[in-house]
Amino acid sequence: MNLKDSTVLITGGTSGIGLELVKQLTALGAKVIVTGRNLQALEETRRLFPGVHIFQSDVSKPGDIEQLYHEVTRQFPNLNILINNAGLMRQVDLRDSSLDLENINSEIATNLSGTIQMVHQFLPHLVKQHSAAIVNVSSGIAFMPYTVAPVYSAAKAGVRAYTQALRLQLEDTSVKVFEMIPPGVKTNLQNDWAVQPAPAMMMEVDKMVNVVIKGLLADKEELKPWLINIIKLASRLVPGMLLKFGHREFKKIKQLKTPQK
Repeated sequence: MNLKDSTVLITGGTSGIGLELVKQLTALGAKVIVTGRNLQALEETRRLFPGVHIFQSDVSKPGDIEQLYHEVTRQFPNLNILINNAGLMRQVDLRDSSLDLENINSEIATNLSGTIQMVHQFLPHLVKQHSAAIVNVSSGIAFMPYTVAPVYSAAKAGVRAYTQALRLQLEDTSVKVFEMIPPGVKTNLQNDWAVQPAPAMMMEVDKMVNVVIKGLLADKEELKPWLINIIKLASRLVPGMLLKFGHREFKKIKQLKTPQK
């Protein structure tokens, strides 16, 4: 992909991987459009990177997506890259009956449904471009359920399956389909977690995005660091061991919440 002359829309671009994408793509000379739910965070992103364009929008709301599409394609007819980065990851106890149906579905609505709906809405515009791309963000967790975050695990496995099908369906078009597959990355995604992931297991966000940029420039379908290859292999060879390893964190959380006698 030629990133320098591209117009890129990044959902969830005000923090973490999204904000680092803004930084590195701007440095390459791309025109960057950022969306997010928090207007204050959007304005702060524009303060940090004055050349970016911001739109307040929530990918979990179809009405927001429709409005975003009409505004962005009208103002930026050369839009040719869509990066579905907006994400929500929570520690969820599936036996917690205090979570209502809307709450328990929120991660699906943001991570999976939001990605599918953004692609569906913007695809008619992208296929008209001489060169275009869709980047969907899955996760290393797509290869192994993480019991601490069960709904997130399901959503990211769904994103991976959807992206693979999308790539094949678009193989005779000008739209390239990429899957970004990060491992654990040091962002604010887990800020409110009762038990924090081990820092040594987490990748620096600038290094992850550098992998993504290099992969896009080289047209690699899967944008992933070497650690993901190990996770993929382990998920085939010793899937039970990986599940039990991740499940230890869930047990720690349950212990913290259990009243001491």
